[in-house]
Amino acid sequence: MKTTPPPIRIGIAGTGYISRGFNQLLLQQRAFIATRVLTRRPLDACREFPRQDLLTHSLTDLVDHADVIVECSGDPLHAAEVTQQAFAAGLPVVTMNTEFHITCGSWFVDKGLLTEAEGDQPGCLAALDENARTMGFRPLVYGNVKGFQNLNPGLEEMQYWSRKQGISLPMVIASTDGTKVQAEQVLVANGLGADIAQEGLLAYPSTCLEDEVQRLAVVASRRGSAISDFVIHATAPTRVFLVAEHHAAQQAALAYLKLGDGPYYTLSQNSVLCHLEILKSVKRIVTLGTVLLNNGRRPQTGLAAIAKKDLPAGTVIPHGIGSFELRGVAVRIAERPDHVPIGLLSDVVLSQAVEKGEIVSFHHIDIQPSLALEAWLDIRQREA
Repeated sequence: MKTTPPPIRIGIAGTGYISRGFNQLLLQQRAFIATRVLTRRPLDACREFPRQDLLTHSLTDLVDHADVIVECSGDPLHAAEVTQQAFAAGLPVVTMNTEFHITCGSWFVDKGLLTEAEGDQPGCLAALDENARTMGFRPLVYGNVKGFQNLNPGLEEMQYWSRKQGISLPMVIASTDGTKVQAEQVLVANGLGADIAQEGLLAYPSTCLEDEVQRLAVVASRRGSAISDFVIHATAPTRVFLVAEHHAAQQAALAYLKLGDGPYYTLSQNSVLCHLEILKSVKRIVTLGTVLLNNGRRPQTGLAAIAKKDLPAGTVIPHGIGSFELRGVAVRIAERPDHVPIGLLSDVVLSQAVEKGEIVSFHHIDIQPSLALEAWLDIRQREA
C-alpha cells in the first residue's frame, strides 16, 4: 500500500506582513506545514498572528523542528544569525530578505543552500531570466517599475500609509524613498551578473513605459553588458520586465508573436505576489536542491547609505533602512570601497558629521561587532 510521505516542516523567521500571509497560506497545505515561527517581539504583542501556538523566541527551537528555514524578518543582522545556525544544522534557507543578501549574504553562498524566493521583484526577475534564457533570449536589461518616489518623505505622510497598508513604518519609508528598489536592483545585478549604468541608477521617469524600456536597452547595448535599473511610472501594470536580444533568425517569428520587430524584445510580469509565491521556491530547493537567486560570492555592486540631511557627530542611527536620516543608493563597490552597507547601520553612532548628500563611510561611525559586519569585512577582504 502506498504511504503518504510526511509533510515538509518549515521554520519561519519573522512575524511581519510576509510571515503572517505565508503562515495563513500554509494552513491550506498538506505537503508543507509551519512548525515554529521565530519572533523577537513579546509573545503577547503578536495577537494578530495566525499561528500563535508556533511562536518561539529560541533560534535553536526553530531549527530543531524544521526541514527548511524561510527567513523573512527584513533584518540583515538577524537573518545572518538565523542562516548561520540553519546551515550548521544542514538546513537549506529560503529568504524574502533582499537586505540580508546585499549586506552579507555573499558570505553564506558557499556554506549551504541559500536562495531568495520568488514573490518579490528580485526573485520574480530571476525566474523571468531563467525562462527567457531557456527560450534563447540574451538579457540586456533587468528592470523594475516603481509607481512613485519621494527621496525625503515626511513623518505624517509615512505614518498614514503605514496604518493604511498594515506595513511597518520603516518598510513604508524604504519603499517611498527608493531604498527598497535600489536594494532590489543591487541583488539582481549581483545575482544575475549585470552591472549598473551609474551610481544611484538611471531611474527614468516615464509616461510611456516602452519608450524608457527601449532607452535602457540602448544604454546596455552601447555598454556591452547587461544592466539592472528601474523606471518610475505611476500607472503601468508591469511590475518587472526584462529586455533581451534574440538571434536574427527568430525575428519574423517574434514579430508574429507580437513582440515587435526587434532588435530589443520586452518580456514582462504584471504581478508580484509576495508570500503567495514563496512556496514555489521552497519546493524548488527541497526537491531539486537548486538556487533561484543569491548575491553571488563576489558582489560588484552594493547599497550605500546617503544622508537625507546634515547629520552632526553624535547622531544615533537606530536603523539605516527606512529611516528619516538615510536612504540607500546603488554603488559600484570598487568605486566606493569604504562605504558602509546601509543594512549594517543598526544602533550606530556617528563619530563624525555627515553632510546632506554624503555617503556614509566606516570612518564616520562607531559600530558594534556582529556576524553580519564580520561577514561583510570578509567579503571585502576577498577583493583586497
